[in-house]
Amino acid sequence: MSSDPRVRSAVDGQVAVLTLDSPHNRNALSDQLVRELHAGLQAAAEDDAVRCVVLTHTGGTFCAGADLSEATGGEGGDPARARADQLVDLLRAIVVHPKPVVGRIDGHVVAGGMGLVAACDLVVAGPSSSFALTEVRLGLAASVISLTVLPRIGSREASRYLLTAERLDPAQARNCGLVTVAAESEQQVADEVAALTEAFAGASPQGLRETKTMLNHELVDHLDTHRDRVAEQSSRLFSSDEAREGMTAFLERRPPRWAR
Repeated sequence: MSSDPRVRSAVDGQVAVLTLDSPHNRNALSDQLVRELHAGLQAAAEDDAVRCVVLTHTGGTFCAGADLSEATGGEGGDPARARADQLVDLLRAIVVHPKPVVGRIDGHVVAGGMGLVAACDLVVAGPSSSFALTEVRLGLAASVISLTVLPRIGSREASRYLLTAERLDPAQARNCGLVTVAAESEQQVADEVAALTEAFAGASPQGLRETKTMLNHELVDHLDTHRDRVAEQSSRLFSSDEAREGMTAFLERRPPRWAR
Protein backbone atom coordinates (compact mmCIF):
# COMPACT_ATOMS: atom_id res chain seq x y z
CA MET A 1 0.00 0.00 0.00
CA SER A 2 1.25 3.45 -0.85
CA SER A 3 2.20 5.67 2.09
CA ASP A 4 1.24 8.75 0.07
CA PRO A 5 -2.35 9.99 0.42
CA ARG A 6 -4.59 9.52 -2.60
CA VAL A 7 -7.21 12.01 -1.41
CA ARG A 8 -6.20 15.48 -0.24
CA SER A 9 -8.49 17.16 2.28
CA ALA A 10 -8.59 20.87 3.07
CA VAL A 11 -11.05 23.35 4.53
CA ASP A 12 -11.33 26.79 2.94
CA GLY A 13 -13.67 28.89 5.06
CA GLN A 14 -16.97 27.02 5.04
CA VAL A 15 -15.97 24.71 2.18
CA ALA A 16 -14.37 21.30 2.59
CA VAL A 17 -12.39 20.44 -0.55
CA LEU A 18 -11.68 16.76 -1.23
CA THR A 19 -9.23 16.28 -4.09
CA LEU A 20 -8.63 12.93 -5.75
CA ASP A 21 -4.84 12.89 -6.09
CA SER A 22 -3.67 9.54 -7.45
CA PRO A 23 -2.20 10.47 -10.84
CA HIS A 24 -0.27 7.24 -11.33
CA ASN A 25 -3.54 5.37 -11.97
CA ARG A 26 -5.74 8.28 -13.10
CA ASN A 27 -7.50 8.51 -9.74
CA ALA A 28 -8.81 4.96 -10.03
CA LEU A 29 -11.00 3.65 -7.23
CA SER A 30 -8.34 1.75 -5.34
CA ASP A 31 -9.03 0.46 -1.86
CA GLN A 32 -6.86 3.22 -0.41
CA LEU A 33 -8.54 6.02 -2.35
CA VAL A 34 -12.02 4.82 -1.41
CA ARG A 35 -11.12 4.58 2.28
CA GLU A 36 -9.55 8.03 2.28
CA LEU A 37 -12.52 9.56 0.48
CA HIS A 38 -14.83 8.03 3.09
CA ALA A 39 -12.67 9.56 5.83
CA GLY A 40 -12.74 12.98 4.17
CA LEU A 41 -16.50 12.90 3.82
CA GLN A 42 -16.91 11.87 7.46
CA ALA A 43 -14.62 14.64 8.68
CA ALA A 44 -16.58 17.21 6.66
CA ALA A 45 -19.86 15.89 8.06
CA GLU A 46 -18.59 16.27 11.62
CA ASP A 47 -17.13 19.78 11.17
CA ASP A 48 -19.75 22.33 12.18
CA ALA A 49 -17.84 25.09 10.36
CA VAL A 50 -18.24 23.31 7.01
CA ARG A 51 -21.34 24.20 5.01
CA CYS A 52 -20.61 22.17 1.83
CA VAL A 53 -18.14 19.81 0.18
CA VAL A 54 -16.40 20.26 -3.17
CA LEU A 55 -15.17 17.01 -4.74
CA THR A 56 -12.49 17.59 -7.36
CA HIS A 57 -9.28 16.13 -8.77
CA THR A 58 -5.73 16.69 -9.90
CA GLY A 59 -4.58 15.85 -13.43
CA GLY A 60 -6.52 15.33 -16.63
CA THR A 61 -8.74 12.54 -15.29
CA PHE A 62 -11.30 12.94 -12.53
CA CYS A 63 -11.64 9.19 -12.03
CA ALA A 64 -10.89 6.23 -14.29
CA GLY A 65 -13.20 3.83 -12.48
CA ALA A 66 -12.14 0.62 -10.78
CA ASP A 67 -8.46 0.01 -10.16
CA LEU A 68 -8.09 -2.92 -12.52
CA SER A 69 -4.73 -3.89 -11.03
CA GLU A 70 -6.64 -4.68 -7.83
CA ALA A 71 -9.69 -6.04 -9.63
CA THR A 72 -7.62 -8.78 -11.28
CA GLY A 73 -5.98 -9.85 -8.02
CA GLY A 74 -7.00 -10.65 -4.48
CA GLU A 75 -7.05 -13.80 -2.38
CA GLY A 76 -9.53 -15.32 0.02
CA GLY A 77 -13.26 -14.79 0.44
CA ASP A 78 -14.94 -12.93 -2.40
CA PRO A 79 -12.83 -9.84 -3.13
CA ALA A 80 -14.99 -8.86 -6.09
CA ARG A 81 -18.09 -8.73 -3.87
CA ALA A 82 -16.17 -6.82 -1.20
CA ARG A 83 -15.13 -4.20 -3.76
CA ALA A 84 -18.70 -3.90 -5.02
CA ASP A 85 -20.07 -3.40 -1.50
CA GLN A 86 -17.31 -0.87 -0.80
CA LEU A 87 -18.31 1.21 -3.83
CA VAL A 88 -22.02 1.05 -2.95
CA ASP A 89 -21.18 2.33 0.52
CA LEU A 90 -19.13 5.19 -0.95
CA LEU A 91 -21.91 6.27 -3.32
CA ARG A 92 -24.40 6.14 -0.48
CA ALA A 93 -22.11 8.19 1.75
CA ILE A 94 -22.12 10.99 -0.82
CA VAL A 95 -25.88 10.83 -1.36
CA VAL A 96 -26.76 10.87 2.37
CA HIS A 97 -24.03 13.33 3.37
CA PRO A 98 -25.64 16.04 5.51
CA LYS A 99 -24.08 18.82 3.44
CA PRO A 100 -24.33 19.55 -0.28
CA VAL A 101 -21.60 17.86 -2.34
CA VAL A 102 -20.51 19.73 -5.47
CA GLY A 103 -18.50 17.95 -8.15
CA ARG A 104 -15.89 20.20 -9.76
CA ILE A 105 -14.82 18.27 -12.86
CA ASP A 106 -12.42 19.31 -15.60
CA GLY A 107 -11.10 16.03 -16.92
CA HIS A 108 -12.09 12.58 -18.10
CA VAL A 109 -14.70 10.61 -16.16
CA VAL A 110 -14.87 6.90 -16.92
CA ALA A 111 -16.89 3.94 -15.64
CA GLY A 112 -16.94 3.99 -11.82
CA GLY A 113 -16.09 7.69 -11.82
CA MET A 114 -19.49 8.28 -13.37
CA GLY A 115 -21.06 6.89 -10.22
CA LEU A 116 -19.27 9.48 -8.11
CA VAL A 117 -20.38 12.30 -10.41
CA ALA A 118 -23.98 11.11 -10.34
CA ALA A 119 -23.93 10.84 -6.54
CA CYS A 120 -23.02 14.53 -6.17
CA ASP A 121 -25.83 16.98 -5.58
CA LEU A 122 -24.55 19.48 -8.15
CA VAL A 123 -21.82 19.15 -10.78
CA VAL A 124 -19.88 21.82 -12.66
CA ALA A 125 -18.06 20.38 -15.68
CA GLY A 126 -15.25 22.28 -17.38
CA PRO A 127 -14.37 22.30 -21.09
CA SER A 128 -11.78 19.53 -20.72
CA SER A 129 -14.36 17.14 -19.28
CA SER A 130 -15.59 14.01 -20.98
CA PHE A 131 -17.80 11.22 -19.70
CA ALA A 132 -18.04 7.54 -20.68
CA LEU A 133 -19.54 4.31 -19.38
CA THR A 134 -17.03 1.86 -20.83
CA GLU A 135 -17.84 -1.33 -18.94
CA VAL A 136 -19.23 -3.21 -21.96
CA ARG A 137 -15.81 -3.06 -23.59
CA LEU A 138 -14.34 -5.01 -20.67
CA GLY A 139 -16.95 -7.75 -20.39
CA LEU A 140 -18.63 -5.93 -17.51
CA ALA A 141 -21.78 -3.90 -16.85
CA ALA A 142 -22.15 -0.58 -15.05
CA SER A 143 -23.69 -2.53 -12.19
CA VAL A 144 -23.00 -0.66 -8.96
CA ILE A 145 -22.82 2.80 -10.47
CA SER A 146 -26.21 2.28 -12.11
CA LEU A 147 -27.59 2.98 -8.63
CA THR A 148 -26.77 6.68 -9.01
CA VAL A 149 -26.39 7.08 -12.79
CA LEU A 150 -29.75 5.70 -13.93
CA PRO A 151 -31.88 7.95 -11.66
CA ARG A 152 -30.08 10.99 -13.10
CA ILE A 153 -30.45 10.36 -16.83
CA GLY A 154 -33.29 9.40 -19.17
CA SER A 155 -33.89 5.78 -20.18
CA ARG A 156 -33.12 6.37 -23.87
CA GLU A 157 -29.86 8.11 -23.01
CA ALA A 158 -29.02 5.29 -20.61
CA SER A 159 -29.53 2.65 -23.30
CA ARG A 160 -27.38 4.55 -25.75
CA TYR A 161 -24.46 5.41 -23.52
CA LEU A 162 -24.28 2.19 -21.50
CA LEU A 163 -24.55 -0.09 -24.55
CA THR A 164 -22.22 1.83 -26.86
CA ALA A 165 -19.63 3.19 -24.40
CA GLU A 166 -19.90 6.42 -26.39
CA ARG A 167 -18.14 9.44 -24.94
CA LEU A 168 -20.17 12.50 -23.87
CA ASP A 169 -18.92 16.06 -23.93
CA PRO A 170 -19.95 18.49 -21.16
CA ALA A 171 -22.96 19.82 -23.05
CA GLN A 172 -24.26 16.30 -23.71
CA ALA A 173 -23.72 15.40 -20.06
CA ARG A 174 -25.71 18.47 -19.02
CA ASN A 175 -28.51 17.77 -21.48
CA CYS A 176 -28.99 14.21 -20.26
CA GLY A 177 -29.02 15.29 -16.60
CA LEU A 178 -25.62 14.04 -15.46
CA VAL A 179 -24.13 17.48 -14.76
CA THR A 180 -25.62 20.80 -13.66
CA VAL A 181 -23.43 23.30 -15.51
CA ALA A 182 -21.32 22.80 -18.64
CA ALA A 183 -18.78 25.59 -18.29
CA GLU A 184 -17.00 26.96 -21.33
CA SER A 185 -13.78 27.98 -19.58
CA GLU A 186 -11.73 27.24 -16.48
CA GLN A 187 -12.67 30.67 -15.15
CA GLN A 188 -16.35 29.88 -15.54
CA VAL A 189 -15.82 26.65 -13.60
CA ALA A 190 -14.28 28.62 -10.74
CA ASP A 191 -17.02 31.26 -10.88
CA GLU A 192 -19.87 28.74 -10.93
CA VAL A 193 -18.46 26.75 -8.01
CA ALA A 194 -17.86 29.95 -6.04
CA ALA A 195 -21.45 31.07 -6.67
CA LEU A 196 -22.78 27.76 -5.37
CA THR A 197 -20.63 27.72 -2.25
CA GLU A 198 -21.55 31.33 -1.50
CA ALA A 199 -25.23 30.45 -1.80
CA PHE A 200 -24.77 27.61 0.67
CA ALA A 201 -23.02 29.99 3.07
CA GLY A 202 -26.24 32.01 3.27
CA ALA A 203 -28.41 28.97 4.01
CA SER A 204 -29.03 27.40 7.40
CA PRO A 205 -27.26 24.08 8.09
CA GLN A 206 -30.59 22.52 9.09
CA GLY A 207 -32.27 23.84 5.95
CA LEU A 208 -29.56 22.41 3.72
CA ARG A 209 -29.54 19.08 5.51
CA GLU A 210 -33.30 18.60 5.49
CA THR A 211 -33.72 19.82 1.92
CA LYS A 212 -31.03 17.42 0.71
CA THR A 213 -32.74 14.59 2.62
CA MET A 214 -36.02 15.47 0.92
CA LEU A 215 -34.46 15.69 -2.55
CA ASN A 216 -32.59 12.39 -2.24
CA HIS A 217 -35.25 10.36 -0.46
CA GLU A 218 -36.13 8.26 -3.52
CA LEU A 219 -32.48 7.88 -4.52
CA VAL A 220 -31.59 6.53 -1.07
CA ASP A 221 -34.51 4.09 -1.24
CA HIS A 222 -33.31 2.98 -4.69
CA LEU A 223 -29.78 2.45 -3.39
CA ASP A 224 -30.93 0.41 -0.42
CA THR A 225 -33.43 -1.66 -2.39
CA HIS A 226 -31.11 -2.65 -5.22
CA ARG A 227 -27.65 -2.72 -3.64
CA ASP A 228 -27.48 -6.51 -3.21
CA ARG A 229 -28.69 -7.17 -6.75
CA VAL A 230 -26.13 -4.93 -8.42
CA ALA A 231 -23.31 -5.98 -6.10
CA GLU A 232 -24.01 -9.63 -6.92
CA GLN A 233 -23.99 -8.87 -10.64
CA SER A 234 -20.77 -6.89 -10.33
CA SER A 235 -19.08 -9.65 -8.36
CA ARG A 236 -20.17 -12.32 -10.83
CA LEU A 237 -18.97 -10.35 -13.84
CA PHE A 238 -15.62 -9.31 -12.36
CA SER A 239 -14.97 -13.00 -11.59
CA SER A 240 -15.88 -14.18 -15.11
CA ASP A 241 -13.41 -15.38 -17.74
CA GLU A 242 -14.63 -12.80 -20.22
CA ALA A 243 -14.08 -9.91 -17.83
CA ARG A 244 -10.63 -11.21 -16.90
CA GLU A 245 -9.76 -11.17 -20.60
CA GLY A 246 -11.16 -7.65 -20.98
CA MET A 247 -9.30 -6.27 -17.98
CA THR A 248 -6.07 -8.05 -18.86
CA ALA A 249 -6.27 -6.75 -22.42
CA PHE A 250 -6.80 -3.23 -21.11
CA LEU A 251 -3.78 -3.46 -18.80
CA GLU A 252 -1.68 -4.93 -21.60
CA ARG A 253 -2.87 -2.21 -24.01
CA ARG A 254 -4.18 -4.68 -26.59
CA PRO A 255 -7.66 -5.39 -28.00
CA PRO A 256 -9.61 -8.10 -26.19
CA ARG A 257 -10.16 -11.29 -28.16
CA TRP A 258 -13.75 -10.39 -29.08
CA ALA A 259 -12.89 -6.96 -30.52
CA ARG A 260 -12.98 -6.54 -34.29
